[in-house]
This record gives sequence, C-alpha cells and structure tokens, in this order.
Amino acid sequence: MPELLLELFSEEIPARMQAKAADDLRRMVTDKLVAEGLVYEGAKAFATPRRLALTVHGIPVRQPDLKTERRGPKIGAPDAAVQGFLKATGLQSLDEAKIQRDPKGDFYIALIEKPGRDAIDVLAEILPVIIRTFPWPKSMRWGARSGKPGSLNWVRPLHAITATFGLETEEPDVVKFSVDGIEAGQTTYGHRFMAPAAISVRRFEDYEAKLKAAKVILDPQARKDIIFADAKELAFAQGFELVEDQVLLDEVSGLVEWPVVMMGSFEAEYLAIPDEVIRATIRNNQKCFVVKDPKTGKLTNKFVLTANIEATDGGKVIVAGNERVIRPRLSDAKFFYETDLKTKLEDRLPKFEQIVFHEKLGTQAARIKRIERLAAEIAPLVGADVAKATRAAHLAKADLLTEVVGEFPEVQGLMGKYYALAQGEDASVAAACEEHYKPQGPADRVPTDPVSVAVALADKLDTLVGFWAIDEKPTGSKDPYALRRAALGVIRLIAETALRLSLLKVAASALAGLSAKPADAQKIPGDLLAFFADRLKVQLREQGARHDLVDAVFALGGQDDLLMIVRRVEALGKFLESDDGRNLLAGTKRATNILSIEEKKDKRTFDGAPDAALYSLSEEKALAKAIGEVKTEASAAVAKEDFAAAMSAMAKLRPPVDAFFDKVRVNDDDPKVRENRLKLLNEIRSATRAVADFSKIQD
Repeated sequence: MPELLLELFSEEIPARMQAKAADDLRRMVTDKLVAEGLVYEGAKAFATPRRLALTVHGIPVRQPDLKTERRGPKIGAPDAAVQGFLKATGLQSLDEAKIQRDPKGDFYIALIEKPGRDAIDVLAEILPVIIRTFPWPKSMRWGARSGKPGSLNWVRPLHAITATFGLETEEPDVVKFSVDGIEAGQTTYGHRFMAPAAISVRRFEDYEAKLKAAKVILDPQARKDIIFADAKELAFAQGFELVEDQVLLDEVSGLVEWPVVMMGSFEAEYLAIPDEVIRATIRNNQKCFVVKDPKTGKLTNKFVLTANIEATDGGKVIVAGNERVIRPRLSDAKFFYETDLKTKLEDRLPKFEQIVFHEKLGTQAARIKRIERLAAEIAPLVGADVAKATRAAHLAKADLLTEVVGEFPEVQGLMGKYYALAQGEDASVAAACEEHYKPQGPADRVPTDPVSVAVALADKLDTLVGFWAIDEKPTGSKDPYALRRAALGVIRLIAETALRLSLLKVAASALAGLSAKPADAQKIPGDLLAFFADRLKVQLREQGARHDLVDAVFALGGQDDLLMIVRRVEALGKFLESDDGRNLLAGTKRATNILSIEEKKDKRTFDGAPDAALYSLSEEKALAKAIGEVKTEASAAVAKEDFAAAMSAMAKLRPPVDAFFDKVRVNDDDPKVRENRLKLLNEIRSATRAVADFSKIQD
C-alpha cells in the first residue's frame, strides 16, 4: 500500500516546541485521513531544529465509495419542501426517490452515492489546511514572498514543503498543493553548514538515508543516544563521570542536527563555588553538561558541550569559544556567592517587611513569623527540638534575597543550607533551610530530620490555611498557588515518616496565626480536611490501592489521622486477597442487600440487639456468639491500631456467616423471628464496620 512522506523545512524551531509539534503533525494528519475514510497502518513523526517530518504507511490508494440514505418530506408535502429536498440531494425528480413506509406517513428517501476519490487528491486538499492551522504556541507572519505579502503564521520562516505519495515499488507522485507561495515538491536540504545543497527525495526510507548522508540525524531519540553515549565515553576516557541530566539532554538534542560532543575546561579556582551553582551556571548559559570525579563525587573543572558541526580543527575554536563564555559567567557566580557570604541570613530579614507575599495575607515577614510559631507548635509532635525548629523557620526564607538565588532561582533552599552552615548554624537548622520545600513532587524525597519535617509542615500548612481563609482554593484544572502539591507534600510527610498528627488541630492553630480571618473561619479546618482526604485518595490510588478500599475506610470517618487511614487501607487490601476475606465480603454484602430490601419494605431499620431467646437454630446461636467475640477482639485490635490483627479477627466470622446463609431462612413466617434474624444480619454489618464499610467495596 502507498506511503506518504511529508516534510516542513524552516528556520530553526525552538527546542522546547519540537516534540509537541511532531506529535501534533502526526495527530492532525492521521485524524483527517481517518475522517476521510483512509484508514492507515502506521505513522511516525520526527523533528530536528530545521524540519518537521511525517511518514504514514499503509494508506489506501482510493477512498471507498459511500452510499447514504437521506430522508425527505412526506408524500403530499408542499412543493417548496419537495423542491428543497431535490436540490439538497441532487435528484432530478421524485421518480428517482424511493418511498419508505412509516406509521406516521410515507416518506421520500434519496439514495445518494458518493464515489471515492484518489487518496492523493484528498491529501492535496487536507495538507495545506493542516499547515495553515498548525497549533504553534507562538507563531509569526513573515514578510513578502514573490512580491506578495506573506499570509502564513508559522513559528519561523517556512522555506520548503516535501510531500510525496506512492507505492514502495513505484516512483511516488508529488502531492500537488501550495501554501503561501511555497509549492510542495520532493526537494529538501541537508545540514546548514556541512551539506546545504538541495536533495531530491522519493519516499521515507530514501529520505532518511539521504539526510544522514547530508549530516542530518532525523530521529530525535537517535540524536539523544549519540550525545549521551559520546558524552559518557568522553568523560570516562579521562577518568571522570558525566553528571546525567535528562531535561538538558532533551533540549540539547533539539539544538543540533548532527551532534558532535567535545570537552572543555575552566579554572580550578571556580570549584570553590558550590557544585550546584557551577552546574546551574554552565547548564543555563551554555547548555553544557558537567563532569564529576567518581571517587569524591565532587565536580571537576571540565564540562561537555554538543556542537552542530564537525570542525576541521577538531573543534578547538568551538571549545575555546564556549570556555570564553563560561569563564565570566562562573566569575559572576563566584562574586555573587562570596558577596552573599558577607551578610548573615538574619540580617537580610528586615527587607521582607517591604515584600508582599499576597495582598490579603500580608508581607513575607508576617508569613515567616507565622511559620516560626507553627513550627514551634509542631516540633514536639514530630520529635524535633523546639528551639532548632524555630531558628530554622526564622532563617528558611532568607536566601530568597541573596544574589545567587536571584540569578538562579532553582537553587533556593539549597543556598540557604550552604549559607547557614557557613555562618555556623546547627546542621539540622541548615538542613531545614533546604528541606522545608520538600517534597515538591511525587519523585522528590521526603526529609527525615525532625527539624526539617516540622518546618516543612509549618510552611505548607500555613500556605494551605492562608489561601483557604481568603477563598483562593483550587478550581478544576486551575491551581495557581500549587495548593494540591502542598497538600500532597503534607500527606507524604505524614505517611512516609509515620507521623501521628491531628490535622484539624494543626490547621486551627495555623488559622489562629492569621491577622485577618473570615466570618466563617471555624469551617476552614474541616473544609481543608476534606481536601486532604481527596488528595490522599489520589495518592493511594496512584500507589495501586483500590479506590473502593479507600472509600470503604473513609466512610468510617476519622480522616483527621491520615497515617491510620493509610495503614487501614493496606491491611484491608491484604485481607481481601485471602479466601476468608473474599468470602466474608460476599457474606457481608448478602446481609447488607437483604437488610436494604427489608428496611425499604418495612420503612424502618433493624437496629438494636437481637433477642437470644428467639434463636431456634444452632447456626443462629453460633453466628451470634462469633459476632460477639469478633466485635470485642476486632475493636481491641483497632484500638491498638493493629489492623492486621483486626482483619484476622474478622476472618473468624466467615464460617458462621456461611453456615447461617446455608441453613437459615431470614424471612421466617413468624414476624418476631424474622425481625430477630434481620437484627442479627445488622450485627454482621455492625461488626465489619469496625474495620471498614464493606458496602463500599466492589466484588
């Protein structure tokens, strides 16, 4: 079957836009093909700095013929309706229409046959529309072309369009169309410097091979693999180790069509700067990788760059040029760092009096005081030293006003740690200056030092309570203050460090620290707790916990203790994996279903203890005895928070429940016996609620 080759050749496309642009091109073309009845076998898109390319194979040569029926007016309808029907369907007269019998009357039906078109003609129609409507995040209208004003909005000037279609065994045809004066053809161009001449291409295999010969690696993943492998090998050959950086690798691969990896160096004196600052300087300014000594783990005075050309001098001029740019950048960073060290962190704090955190929540200085107070209250609850937690909260935000963080915001917190250590602060205090921002995402580590945990919780809870107080909650997909991330951070801090914390009490304490409170302030801790519950459900589901188990535990209430919720869900999940758990669940659901039907029928509930005197069968007595024992044992286990033991106690209900349903008829003819047996079923439901609401669990 035929194959489509499409290439859009332009000036350099920003690296950050390339992956999405390639995906958009594939999606838009294939969606249009399917909509036109041209179902294809496969498609793949590519991007380099100067081109977007797409190959779609297995496209039919021709659209299928379409036959459709169109219902018209009733027989005897006004002439205007009949004429409109004939015009819309292309019929010459009603003699060409069929008549369809219907209880509401007989209707005219037009059978419309639409012959399929050649696929190449369909492509010539849809491709220019896709190019003109391409969803670049930023695009521009370019100048006059061939004496006429340009009309195409494109990310950079578009120079050529390659579009061919045909069988693998035959010479393909050019898909004939034009966009803004650019005629589609089969001519592209190689590397800007090493092979800029025009290249005539036929189909994708030929296209990719000729580009490679013209010093263009089309596949972005292939370019990444080359850069990564060559950079690692170059570092290893000199006894060093590459500091891997996937985000930088993605960006650099979008800057070159023919990657050539080289190594440069800088003066060893700059190694006095913290490694993270060196890395940020070299990464941000020159898009280069840094190298470390595998023995010490510290950076060396080397860096790895990726050029877009095989230089005749082996790259000496390119390396020297990068070194010439990096040297003054590192010099600036060294100056910033040394200047910062001359001022103590606490001496910077008065400036926060003039910096507004949020117009409704006051200044950064006021916020720091709130975090200090809250950290001091949380410290004893997490086993942290109160004085150290207070001191850490006092200094934690100070590095935001330093020169280095002003230049490289990504090292905030980290520089606070370095500056705190430099001025002789306690190690835990210094660590908290960095770690109080953590965890910032699902892959970020959770701090374990109690001082860091106390300040991290205080920081996040102050943020959440503050924005709840001014009614700036997340809505839909909008979360401008990253409150969902803050809530998940609190959840991970509690769950992964096994903290027992009353969120209601801590939230109320944080609320008390606000200078201005809304009229319904007392509702905020509860509302915030519901938000935490929703976030915890998301967290547990992402970790693989069944959503129905999460709901079953939350249905009991007690969401104030998130750690207990997590442990209960874990124990319930393991219990339901066993035969006893599955069978008890089935029995409990059967009891619940019978109760629901009978309660609805009688318009009452069957609460209250059953009357032992009305038990006539041994299975009733055995079940009642088991329920009493299990209730006591499970409740005691839950009180000790031994949820595994509580589940083991529940397992003892399985045999008597099975026997009861096997031998006992619940809806006895005697109304008193029936009521007593329904109360016994309610006891089953009540007993299992010691660990979870089994009605929320799916079979």
